[in-house]
Amino acid sequence: MDLYDLFLRRASVRKFRPEPLREGDLDKLLLAAQRAPTDATAQMYSLLRVSDAALRAEVARLSNNPHVQTAAEFFVLLADVHRLRRLVEHRGGVWGHWPRTAAHFAVADAVLAGSALATMAESLGYGICWIGGVLEAVEALGELFALPEGVFPVAGLCVGVPEEVPAPRPRLSRRLVVHENRYREPEPAELDQAYEDMRPITRSADWYKVLERYFTRGGIMEQREPAYQRFTARRGFDPDLPPGTDAPSLGGLIEQALAQGYRSVLFREGVCWVEREPEASRGEGKPGRALSEALASAGKPFRPPLPNDG
Repeated sequence: MDLYDLFLRRASVRKFRPEPLREGDLDKLLLAAQRAPTDATAQMYSLLRVSDAALRAEVARLSNNPHVQTAAEFFVLLADVHRLRRLVEHRGGVWGHWPRTAAHFAVADAVLAGSALATMAESLGYGICWIGGVLEAVEALGELFALPEGVFPVAGLCVGVPEEVPAPRPRLSRRLVVHENRYREPEPAELDQAYEDMRPITRSADWYKVLERYFTRGGIMEQREPAYQRFTARRGFDPDLPPGTDAPSLGGLIEQALAQGYRSVLFREGVCWVEREPEASRGEGKPGRALSEALASAGKPFRPPLPNDG
């Protein structure tokens, strides 16, 4: 199929026939994913092919996407620096501390691989659906998939024989999306036109209702945020916290300490003290690690150092 024509007609498919992929096509999809661009040759992604029917059913339930269960194939695209770290340390290298940069490039690699797989699938006549809903229960899915430190889900991807061929959905005008040389702020009239352009995408004929549901105060994205922060922090992607800390951020860890009754959290270079009557705890290292250590040791016997302890 001509790629220009494919992109003119493409749309997400949510109803699939109960048919497998044609013989040999799975290899083509995986080839496309692995031939996608990657930064510094690192390939900081993994594809998790979910073939177990019971596991598929659970993912469909947790993500609130029933088509996860009915598609011929379902993949979870993973940001993955775990394998890269294993490779570096296998040759005696010392892994650097670059968690935010790792998340950036790992997500980019996962999306590029998933996009290549999706385009190959559609060029072969299959339907696809990108599943952002894997973040609805990211912590539960992390346990189901046994994801190690350095790995987190980016999205799911359904591939299968379409039962229906939906019409392409509208998109924002190119003028709003494509900038030249410098970023250009949209004019109010252009924002109004954007709502008009996207009006057909919803049953209510009001695109704002979609945006309101997902992106405003109390919306779906805000609801997903705490679990996503906790999960990625535990997997080693927070620059301030040690992997495994059950907190979404350094600020969240301080809030946890205060909620546990500590009246003060004191930081000095390389040390953190937390105090509540009649006990005090101490941790060492950078602030996040020191505070985590101090809270972990809370309740254990502790003797504050004397002035001449050195």
